[in-house]
Amino acid sequence: MIDTSIFQGKKAAYFTLGCKLNFSETSTFGRMLSDMGVQTAEKGEQADICLINTCSVTEVADHKCRQAIHRMVREHPGAFVVVTGCYAQLEPEKVAHIEGVDLVLGSNEKANLVQFLSDGFVRRGNTASYLTKRTKDIKTFAPSCSRGNRTRYFLKVQDGCDYFCTYCTIPYARGFSRNPTIQSLVAQAEQAAQEGGKEIVLTGVNIGDFGKTTGENFLDLVKALDAVEGIKRYRISSLEPDLLSDELIEYCAQSRAFMPHFHIPLQSGSDTVLKLMHRHYDSRLFADKIRRVKELMPDAFIGVDVMVGCRGETPECFEETYRLLETLDVTQLHVFPYSERPGTSALSIPYVVSDADKRQRSQRLLELSDQKTQAFYARYINKVEEVLFEKATRGRAMHGFTRNYIRVEISPADAREEYDNQLISVRLGDFNRDKTALKWIR
Repeated sequence: MIDTSIFQGKKAAYFTLGCKLNFSETSTFGRMLSDMGVQTAEKGEQADICLINTCSVTEVADHKCRQAIHRMVREHPGAFVVVTGCYAQLEPEKVAHIEGVDLVLGSNEKANLVQFLSDGFVRRGNTASYLTKRTKDIKTFAPSCSRGNRTRYFLKVQDGCDYFCTYCTIPYARGFSRNPTIQSLVAQAEQAAQEGGKEIVLTGVNIGDFGKTTGENFLDLVKALDAVEGIKRYRISSLEPDLLSDELIEYCAQSRAFMPHFHIPLQSGSDTVLKLMHRHYDSRLFADKIRRVKELMPDAFIGVDVMVGCRGETPECFEETYRLLETLDVTQLHVFPYSERPGTSALSIPYVVSDADKRQRSQRLLELSDQKTQAFYARYINKVEEVLFEKATRGRAMHGFTRNYIRVEISPADAREEYDNQLISVRLGDFNRDKTALKWIR
């Protein structure tokens, strides 16, 4: 039993690193604490509780996590500091030994974060305690459907991964694939609609693998969510190409609320590298999926993850990746330089790419991405599109997105608070100054 009285009048500060899933989870933790009387500390205020939700996708991410923890401890002296997330799961002892940290929770324990926080808050000692389980024992699922400071809701539909790609630590950090029931997810979407939500992003680690726990499947989830009244738009955050079925593409093409917007990780366009990575597809399958999406949804925005400079990526392999992406009708590339992760089998691959080559290859792909994104945007100049606008900081430009994820900008002079969370048909103008959005023609 949680004694909520110990939290009355307390203030909490939150810091999140990493993916949309982490941000969604932190937002849910914040809501749970708010329900118990905890207020969010404003900028400059001293917090009684600090929660840091960490990432460990790269060595740089690990470093940023340590920096964030040190900063939170320094800015909130005497606060009860809780660290959770992927870095906490993978390096619990290291995190627990950081001065000022009180509690470290792994992936299995964060589902009961409030209970552990309550117990730790009462029994606070001089040394940090850490609670983590081995990968095979991570079985809990922490539900999350929240928007935080955003207009869009993020609905966590799945967690963990069974793929064990050679470069990746996520299965060790988050455990095996697991999910809640379709019924429970529909109920969360209905609650979001009652709260006024219009758009939901489906998040998870490997969401196309949905159903391992319950014997259901992702297509059935999509169909059930599509029927929720009040939600006008759904977006699928990321879907492995081998799990993007033709049936799913066909359904999204004619669905009521699923947007023509896909995010499909490629990682490499070289079949040699894909085999070294232990990916579950080849370049031909990936290309076929892109063409199928574009056949049925010519206006679809397609984002693609690409990893640069992984072990085994010779110059010839990189050129194969570049040529494939150059020829495919994709919209944007999310480029990540490979980072060595301790304990991964990729470390046994002999060919190592220098940091200089990683930077050069990344730059080439980023330039290709800019060309493709701007060409995609340019097709919609002077067209009328429906845009869902998001809240902006006073005095800053306001932004929103079309159905196919084109970013639209309203100048600070024209922005209105009443536009937030509203679907408005607007005529799209030319690019803004930095070419990251199209302007609303007034």
